[in-house]
Amino acid sequence: MTASRPGGPGRPPGDRGDLLDPRCPTRQLLDRIGTKWTSMAVKVLAEEAPGELRFAQLRRRVPGISQKMLSVTLQSLVRDGLVARRVEPTVPPAVHYRLTELGLSLEGPLSALRVWAETHMPEIDRNNRLADDPGLAEA
Repeated sequence: MTASRPGGPGRPPGDRGDLLDPRCPTRQLLDRIGTKWTSMAVKVLAEEAPGELRFAQLRRRVPGISQKMLSVTLQSLVRDGLVARRVEPTVPPAVHYRLTELGLSLEGPLSALRVWAETHMPEIDRNNRLADDPGLAEA
């Protein structure tokens, strides 16, 4: 695992390990995998594993995602090797997606984050209401 440590003089730009450096590859990866759409796509594909889903099936199972956003998300996941894409030479082409072993290994951490969010959402909501209306704290 890559450790996060402050950058220093003489370290190559974008060197692994400095999560605070915008050029850090780990930071760039976290930017890609930390989106709600990535989390949802990985969850849906993990539920289907080891099977595949076609693009339209995946879109129906991720409420609120646009065709373009799903396409961009899947392209990124395929590029990173987290999702495998298979095209059947039909008219129109049938495109299938499945998680790779690497993608399946991401489901555990993303699932833990989703559980944390679900568990703490009432507290977060309460804090937001207090921040929006400080008078509520006095009640």
